[in-house]
Amino acid sequence: MEAAELLRIIREEMQRMFQSSSLIHGDEVPVHNLTVDALDMYEFRHYIKQQYGDVELEEGECLQWLHNLNLMRDGVFNVAGALLFTREPERRLPAFVVKCASFPGTDIHTSQYADSEDIAGALRQVFKDTLAFVSRNLLRLQKDKSVNSVGEMEIPKVTLEELIVNALVHRDYFVSAPVRVFVFSDRVEIVSPGHLPNNLTVEHIKNGNSNIRNPILASFAAKMLPYRGLGTGIRRALKEHPHIDFVDYRDGNLFKAIIYRV
Repeated sequence: MEAAELLRIIREEMQRMFQSSSLIHGDEVPVHNLTVDALDMYEFRHYIKQQYGDVELEEGECLQWLHNLNLMRDGVFNVAGALLFTREPERRLPAFVVKCASFPGTDIHTSQYADSEDIAGALRQVFKDTLAFVSRNLLRLQKDKSVNSVGEMEIPKVTLEELIVNALVHRDYFVSAPVRVFVFSDRVEIVSPGHLPNNLTVEHIKNGNSNIRNPILASFAAKMLPYRGLGTGIRRALKEHPHIDFVDYRDGNLFKAIIYRV
């Protein structure tokens, strides 16, 4: 193993140790040299107006707001602030995107796919675009509705929303890898970097237990996305669509939700 790779592994392991002891979280790590000049004023003003009413936010006031909201420290955005409110955050954080692909069969093909998209931008838009990608690659079922009805998606929208939000908010931001979403003919897989934190197990999360890995992102997601932060998302997803497996790969350091198309 080369020295650079060994140092990377040691650094990531130290970061996870700090995180597990609540000394630092992945979403509060500063993004080097990313300052208020990168602020997406439209996204930020939209949020401020939504939460605080008709506040006339001047550009000169943004710096103090960002610090007060724990999105910036010493004039530099942290990961949460960058993902939520900067223009093209993927330029500085290229690994924190969502890579989607739809395959015609039940296996991953390196050269054959029906649809693919790399989704980047502000987290609110990333959620919408990821949901749209999965939705357009699923069937709509008539069930007992009239022939003129639109039909219902074979996987309920609520289930997809909960699991996509879960992947974006609870992934491990110390791991430089994208969230991956694969649509197969028999299932949808949502793969998140990072295994379940601390002593959480699949049975724990299915019973409503949770451990918030990224508290800043979670607090904003509760106001900007269909996310409640109460540990009920997995249970809600299962209630709407029980045909889901969850796999916690400790050795591979990832978490996978497998939603079957039935």
